[in-house]
Amino acid sequence: MNIASFRSSHQAARLLTSLTRSGQGRGRIAAYSTAAPHSVEKSFQNQSRVPRLPIPSLAETAARYKRSLIPILGEAELARAEKAVDEFVKPDGLGEILQGRLRTLDKTEKHSWLETIWLNKGYLEWREPSMINVNWWAQFKDSPSFNLEKNPARGVVSDVQIQRAANYASSLLTFNDHVNNQTLPPEYQRTAPLCMNQYKNQFEAYRVADLPRDRIVTTWPTTSDYIAVMMRDQIFRVPVIGHNGERVSIQAIEQQLKHVVEAVNNLPEKEKQPAIGVLTSENRDTWAKARHTLLGLSPQNHASLSVIDHALFVICLDDYSSDRDIDVSHHNIFHAGNAHNRWFDKSMQFIFESNGRAGINGEHTPADAVIPGRILDELVKNEKNAEPKNPSNIRLAPIEHIKFVVNGEIEATIKQAEVNAKKMIDNVDSCLIHFGEYGSNWLKSVKCSPDAFVQMALQLAYYRHYGTWTPTYESASTRLFLGGRTETVRSCSVESVAFVKGYESKNTDTTEKQRLLQKAIQSHLEYMMAASAGKGVDRHLLGLRSMMQTPEEQKQALIFQDPSYIQSMYFRISSSNMSPGDNFWGGFGPVVPEGYGINYAIGKENIKFSISSLKSCKETNSREFRETILSALKDMKKTLV
Repeated sequence: MNIASFRSSHQAARLLTSLTRSGQGRGRIAAYSTAAPHSVEKSFQNQSRVPRLPIPSLAETAARYKRSLIPILGEAELARAEKAVDEFVKPDGLGEILQGRLRTLDKTEKHSWLETIWLNKGYLEWREPSMINVNWWAQFKDSPSFNLEKNPARGVVSDVQIQRAANYASSLLTFNDHVNNQTLPPEYQRTAPLCMNQYKNQFEAYRVADLPRDRIVTTWPTTSDYIAVMMRDQIFRVPVIGHNGERVSIQAIEQQLKHVVEAVNNLPEKEKQPAIGVLTSENRDTWAKARHTLLGLSPQNHASLSVIDHALFVICLDDYSSDRDIDVSHHNIFHAGNAHNRWFDKSMQFIFESNGRAGINGEHTPADAVIPGRILDELVKNEKNAEPKNPSNIRLAPIEHIKFVVNGEIEATIKQAEVNAKKMIDNVDSCLIHFGEYGSNWLKSVKCSPDAFVQMALQLAYYRHYGTWTPTYESASTRLFLGGRTETVRSCSVESVAFVKGYESKNTDTTEKQRLLQKAIQSHLEYMMAASAGKGVDRHLLGLRSMMQTPEEQKQALIFQDPSYIQSMYFRISSSNMSPGDNFWGGFGPVVPEGYGINYAIGKENIKFSISSLKSCKETNSREFRETILSALKDMKKTLV
């Protein structure tokens, strides 16, 4: 991409908004622990002990930023960029003025100076469709408790599908009870408490398409006693809890789901509702306008949208099975192939195919991946033990078909949304690696950090594939701080480049390759530690840039005008670690047109990857890059044996 083409303020602002959400905050932190199972600690009791996110000094951010530019800039470009940085951070310069404004902002924000900035710039101001660009997906491992149907008939919702959906629903209700009642054990990194706030943002959470930016709405404790269930684009309000909060048996939830299936199968043609959910896959401005139109057409639409918004979560019953090959079937979890029977604005929608395979599609705005990741682990682990303690025998309220009043404009918008969604989906190239030659056990035995090792494997693979290196994003969690979300780890470093050059040189012996690898790993770990401590580059620079108030200040801030600022954030590799991946694996879309979205999970004896790119880019090919990653993983092992 020609970086100079983004010099106009409008284009730069649009690109920078997209780049701030690189990796979409799928934060990873060093292994955390929970309080002992018998502990009486409350979930949120440590919030007052969690410190506020620090504002790094201008000097340390400048030093780390300049070093991150070395691998990606030529000598003249680097000199120009360094001059712009030094001018910005000089005593009494613009940097100090903006830094002072950040400190003032920090005094007014509930959790941190970054909270509102990141929510707006990272998510809510982003106007491209959420389905590929914001939402993430995860597919659950096949369950020994619910054997896959071998040849389920198309157009039929199977018993195993209903059973697994009801089982997961019951587990989700139990997890929600823990969050509401503060019986979810608090989490720690060693002895330091982690912020638990994001657990309040998963159930009954939703994104609202609006102008000029979207809104995110969360509720804690949750008040809903129902979920939303979708089948063939029909949406139902399905009570799963008694009016007084009574939990019911899994069989009672199964019966409610069967009522939905029966209702859809017997629904007269004239009562079938349009595929309103497809609108949630649209450009956010388009969907915002359509939503406003719907609200203006009838009070019934107000009520219907409110029912969906306030559902605890969504269950999507697909009356088909995509494929037994997980390299194919994960696409159905990612986007359904046509965006039908989905509601992409809910924080969690659980998808069940007729053969019993299951997954989740999540809206990313309210929480980072480690939070739903813990929920998903609980779901899979408790498949045999999802029955609530002492379920009541109360009769649940009946299901309710959600209906809309539409006009010709809405019908036309839905049809165009279908076309746009199909075009976008057909452009996504996504595939998996389930690599079984080694995992974290072996990597630790050869004194390698598993995460840093995989990051170096990606650096080596990219160089082998393209003959160069590229800015690379890895997310780090900042949950050590109040309201902490994520920070960027810039994985392409001086040391990673030295490792790749040395590794590919015929003149480098094995001992030297090992030394270069360990040095690159150590450099990566140091950046990860700094990022997790709130001292990364990207969020601080975003905060400073957001403090500019006038066009004159924007012109004066040469650090942000210099092409190197955009170039250093043009992450052709956007990556996230969701280890260990024993119970599920997941992924997301690329963040730039010429890039790859790479999610990986390092198990004890294996490593799982998902790799996404866009077919419209002639430079990228997920399946070809997959082979290069595999070769890098295998060759690097030979160096360490």
